[in-house]
Amino acid sequence: MNETERIETLIAEKKLGELRTILSEMNPADVAIILGELPVEKIPLTYRILPKELAAEAFANMDSDLQELLIRSFNDVELKFVISELYMDDFVDMIEEMPANVVKRILNNASPDIRKTVNEFLKYPKDSAGSIMTTEYVDLKKNLTVEDAFRRIRMVGIDKETIYTCYVTDRNRKLQGIVTAKQLMLSESNVVLEDIMETNIISAGTLDDKEYVASLFEKYDFLALPIVDKENRLVGIVTIDDALDIISEEATEDTEKMAAITPTDKPYLKTGVFETFLKRIPWLLLLMISATFTGMIITSFETALAASVALTAFIPMLMGTGGNSGSQASVTVIRSIALGDVSLSDIFKILFKEFKVSFLCGAVLAVANFIKIYLVDMLLLNSDVTFMMALVVSLALFITVVCAKLVGSALPLLAKAVGFDPAVMASPFITTIIDAISLFVYFSIATAILNI
Repeated sequence: MNETERIETLIAEKKLGELRTILSEMNPADVAIILGELPVEKIPLTYRILPKELAAEAFANMDSDLQELLIRSFNDVELKFVISELYMDDFVDMIEEMPANVVKRILNNASPDIRKTVNEFLKYPKDSAGSIMTTEYVDLKKNLTVEDAFRRIRMVGIDKETIYTCYVTDRNRKLQGIVTAKQLMLSESNVVLEDIMETNIISAGTLDDKEYVASLFEKYDFLALPIVDKENRLVGIVTIDDALDIISEEATEDTEKMAAITPTDKPYLKTGVFETFLKRIPWLLLLMISATFTGMIITSFETALAASVALTAFIPMLMGTGGNSGSQASVTVIRSIALGDVSLSDIFKILFKEFKVSFLCGAVLAVANFIKIYLVDMLLLNSDVTFMMALVVSLALFITVVCAKLVGSALPLLAKAVGFDPAVMASPFITTIIDAISLFVYFSIATAILNI
């Protein structure tokens, strides 16, 4: 019996005291998962027996559908408690996912200060640092002593998302320095913060892209990052848990784009059939139409094919190898762009490197292919295949691999330069383009060398 079945059994047997004890010993994230696995009619009851603090933390870890279900079951007192216990960034995230009628009820039960803050958050662009930050941070003044700082942290820290990193600001909220709990604990009680605070501050602006913010966490191993406005006034912070969410979301989005699927923020099993269809069909139509160029090339070389039918046997191998070669290069470059390792200014370095790599790969593949055609196709399978055909196929393969890697490495950079997501230029598009190139190269070489 797994944990969820055990809890269902306790609910059925009405052993609520034992159930409360078991849930109280669990991590809030695990409680949220278990609640999501319970039958819908049992979720509100189970949630209500949780200790208040655990209930609030578990609520913050739930997906939006489960949160909506509970909110609809809450009375106003319960709703006000949950609202008051949520950190501001979690509260804003919840608001953005809820239907309008649910949002109206939530805001009606929120305090005027919370409503004001939410409205400010919603003004920021969706993918900006301002939209994911929280205003729950500890601010200190540089003339405070360590003892004074600890006193203030004890007074206000209970409602803050993190107290490990504290921010030193002036009376106008301009960011002057950062001090950590470690620095405070290792300093004498009469030391002034100005003497120990870090003034070389790395921060992000409210309008900076959230991917850029996440990259700063990866680069500097931050636990929290200050977010400032144009006047360098501290308006919020982004914490490591939010950065990890961004990294996960962007990785998922890139994967979906690389597979030619319109990104969605819903879990797979919670996305309807028609919605999934709408996410996929535009790309499939586009790729199908673009693939007609391949058919046009084959048609234009119809005479050459009729003169040497044996050439058709090698088309799938050429197209497949070319597509795979292009995909290797494109995925490598897309990942490097995402990590900030390369930019458009590096395009010639990248192309030169990929040319050398493609030369080696193409040479090895061409030699291996020639040997395979000579030993297998010519001697065992197809007597129509000649030495010159083997040479044509191998030469076409070499040129295709070189072209594929150059195209695969250049397109993501060019896409980034014109404002498109580089992930769009991954396998499906690269494969379609390389298919056309490989056929054109193949038939051009065949007609020139074989005189057909």
